[in-house]
Amino acid sequence: IDKEYKTGDDMIYGQYLFGNGHDLQAVWVARRDEDGDSTSEVSSIAAKYHFFLETYELDFLAAEHFDNKTIGIGGATNVGGSVWRSDLVSTEVDNDWRTSLLINLSYSWLAWGENMSGHVELYRNGFGIDDGDYSPSSLAQNPELLSRIQRGELFTVGRHYFAASATIELTPLWLLTSTLFTNLDDDSQMIQFVSQHDLQQNLQLLVAVNLPQGNEGSEFGGIDSGLADRPLSVDESLFLQLAYYF
Repeated sequence: IDKEYKTGDDMIYGQYLFGNGHDLQAVWVARRDEDGDSTSEVSSIAAKYHFFLETYELDFLAAEHFDNKTIGIGGATNVGGSVWRSDLVSTEVDNDWRTSLLINLSYSWLAWGENMSGHVELYRNGFGIDDGDYSPSSLAQNPELLSRIQRGELFTVGRHYFAASATIELTPLWLLTSTLFTNLDDDSQMIQFVSQHDLQQNLQLLVAVNLPQGNEGSEFGGIDSGLADRPLSVDESLFLQLAYYF
């Protein structure tokens, strides 16, 4: 909901811009392990080449992250007045490649005299569980998924997802957004409504309502914790934030 705050990393980052609009980026992030030693097993090094090809905007990525080799390709282009974006990332884990995929189609239009925008999205989590079994024993058999959730790299435990969102601009300073997240493996859902209102030049009110739906044992209905009548579930919630900028 709040996209402005992110934890930081100490890193060395560089970018070289070419005369034709292409650019090359590289980054090295050094970390310390549990023993306090700086090793490649917990560090990251990556390079990305960003370029344009006719109506396409493309990225190529090569990286080594926490001792796992990663390659990726992403792109964006116009399709019938909408914008098509996609990313394909493959990570080597124990001589096995885990592939994640994201496909997003967004469109803007005018309705009832108001500016509208929306998108639909398909996501495949290469580290996720595809049979809907999120019991403690099943999660314990997928340590790569758990480590990435702990590091804040992933936020879902399933394999396949669908999302749809629509935003209406009530005024240039007030946006209303509704979003649907669906886990296609267990049919659980999360519905979210967000109001973002700039009350004054330096004052913003953010309000969000989250409505999870699903059977017990599903991701949004409540994952089995291993304790009787104690599922790891998220109930309906209300979020309010008043932010002042100075």
